[in-house]
Amino acid sequence: MNDSDIPWVSGMAILDRTTEAASPDVVRSFALDELLGKAAGNGGQPVCHLWRHQRAFVMGTRDSRLPLAAEAIRRLEEAGYSTLVRNSGGAAVPLDLGVVNLSLILPISEGKQDFRTDFERMHRLIRRTVAAGGREIDRGEVAGSYCPGDYDLQLDGLKFCGIAQRRQLRAMIIQAFIVVEGSGVQRGELVRAFYERAASGAESDSFPAVRPEVMTSLAERSVKGLGTAKAFTEGIIRTLTEFGATPQSEGSAGMRWPDESAIAEMSRQLRARHPAASEGAR
Repeated sequence: MNDSDIPWVSGMAILDRTTEAASPDVVRSFALDELLGKAAGNGGQPVCHLWRHQRAFVMGTRDSRLPLAAEAIRRLEEAGYSTLVRNSGGAAVPLDLGVVNLSLILPISEGKQDFRTDFERMHRLIRRTVAAGGREIDRGEVAGSYCPGDYDLQLDGLKFCGIAQRRQLRAMIIQAFIVVEGSGVQRGELVRAFYERAASGAESDSFPAVRPEVMTSLAERSVKGLGTAKAFTEGIIRTLTEFGATPQSEGSAGMRWPDESAIAEMSRQLRARHPAASEGAR
């Protein structure tokens, strides 16, 4: 790997919210992504947004259309999960404090855009960070994983990270979940149970056939120095600052950070798009 792998990082702001006391409703972090994207598309600074949530279950649009999705969502909420149907691609993903969520929020340049180029940016950032722990990651769909895709990131053939993308008119939001701590299998079992309930009566090609044993975490793969959410977050920040990004905080001078009223309104809009998952854990 050489320095030309991630030149787009220069000038980026790093917003690290991984140590914040999480809002009980996971929608807040997605609302922040939306608003920071709008700001970046209107001439604002590109942002890397890092965050965690204590107990959430985030679904794709197709998941919400499964025959018994509303019932499956209700069961999750009764078990204490904040639920959301996200407006980026992908399928169901469980979130907890052992999962680091990473969003790259960038303006869209003029000219033709290839989504693979955008996904590759996230891949290279994570690849470089994990390489510092002495491991090389592979890319490619892991059959049986939850939220499967061509940009599944894997170690020893097991998936630890998935990538999705949200495009606005003038900005892109590339989102990744990285399973850092705990059991990949246990998270896979949760997702499989969701589909067993939500997809009753659905065609088999309308939802992923999850095999929990193909999921893993960085801790389970013994990635040196990156086996905790704190250590992985610090590793990402080191990689970004090496290429010219700057840690910031909400309210920093010169940054267009959304105010609380804007976050609340965007949260309302995101929830209104998918009423079946509108209650969450508020």
